[in-house]
Amino acid sequence: MGKPTRITNRLRELRFHSKEMTQAELAKRVGVTRQTIIAIEQGKYSPSLEVAFQIANVFKVPLEEAFQYPESD
Repeated sequence: MGKPTRITNRLRELRFHSKEMTQAELAKRVGVTRQTIIAIEQGKYSPSLEVAFQIANVFKVPLEEAFQYPESD
């Protein structure tokens, strides 16, 4: 799928606190595959900006709470 991304995320934690939402449920709500959610959670794939916003909206959190990007040195 490409090289790992520097973007980190809290998707597993957000899913757990959202009535233990499954990866499949999140994928369906966002309109992507479960494999895409797995790859995003594992840091192997960066979502598009649109998908990132959709994921944040599912959990009703700001984008920065779902995804983080380390500051440059």
